[in-house]
Amino acid sequence: QVQLVESGGGLVQAGGSLRLTCAGSGRSFSSDVMAWFRQAPGKEREFVAGIRWRGGSIYVVNYANSVKGRFTISRDNAKNTVYLQMNTLRPEDTAVYYCAAGRQPVIAAAEGDYDYWGQGTQVTVSS
Repeated sequence: QVQLVESGGGLVQAGGSLRLTCAGSGRSFSSDVMAWFRQAPGKEREFVAGIRWRGGSIYVVNYANSVKGRFTISRDNAKNTVYLQMNTLRPEDTAVYYCAAGRQPVIAAAEGDYDYWGQGTQVTVSS
């Protein structure tokens, strides 16, 4: 069974940091684009960051403007895992964060381009 499982969410004060982890199982995700999305209460799910492995030590990353300079996405193909380091968190970052995987050739911001999704992990940033 192919699965993505997120962990690392929690409650943090504004200005603090959290590191989210997404562990894949059931098959290798090394050729997939891996991404993080989030959904805040009453809002649509939105793209946060994505990463694609181009071989060797070359990775392509992309971020939503709202998180550039604060969040960092990375991956460890040997562990079939992707991470999201979130620094300088703001109350508006509060959301359920989802991990996704897709085999499209580019880092897409559209949900429909991703085939596998995790169950989500809650991140709450207090002011």
